[in-house]
Amino acid sequence: MSRVLIVLLLIAVGVWIVGRLRRSRRARPQAPTEYRRTVRCRHCGVHLPAERALTGGDGQPYCCEEHRRSAAAARPTDRSE
Repeated sequence: MSRVLIVLLLIAVGVWIVGRLRRSRRARPQAPTEYRRTVRCRHCGVHLPAERALTGGDGQPYCCEEHRRSAAAARPTDRSE
């Protein structure tokens, strides 16, 4: 009688292991994370994707037109008279 119980227990464990393996194979793999290069706004310091940044006359990145204009206004002009 004990041999029968041991055999049934081994069969149950085998079925459980096979079921777990099947479920793990069915799980969809995660899509790879896409990394984007970020830059920091020269005026306020916010980080944003490089392709969304606006570049000022000084070559520095800005997050919006307002910050780009304020940097241009604050920059000293070279007027040699």
